[in-house]
Amino acid sequence: MGERLDAEWLRVWCEQTHSALAQLTQSFLARHGFEPGSNVVELATEESHRATDALVELTPIPSDLTTMYWVIDEVSLSDVENGYFVHPASLVADHFREYGPIEVDGEEPALVFASDGGGHLFALAGSGRIWRSTTASWFGHFDLAAASLQEFFEGLSRQIASQL
Repeated sequence: MGERLDAEWLRVWCEQTHSALAQLTQSFLARHGFEPGSNVVELATEESHRATDALVELTPIPSDLTTMYWVIDEVSLSDVENGYFVHPASLVADHFREYGPIEVDGEEPALVFASDGGGHLFALAGSGRIWRSTTASWFGHFDLAAASLQEFFEGLSRQIASQL
């Protein structure tokens, strides 16, 4: 099991990512010939904290996800690779009501919290590990994507840096 997500580490990640995204979007038009999409890290607000509380009341969620949602509301990286999106807690709750948890062999049920531009889903299990769907489906196979939420965010940082 990976180390638990530290809120202060995540705050620093948000600051560094904000700077890197500013650099990315500044050069985007010249490099690609069209305007960039939405590339932002939205910090948590009182409203998003209420949505997190509602999600916790709906279903037990991994503690790292609670930590994340107390710092971040959502992340939209539409121009990083084929896109990465960390969903707001309200959307995670809506999806949970509709689809339930993700079942991964040998793992506690996992909660989908993110997706990519290809429709692949990312789910966080109680162990702290991140799983990625192999297809754009809630009901298909999931492979291990990261040992922890911190590792997942570090991977996003590498993806952003590779495009600068």
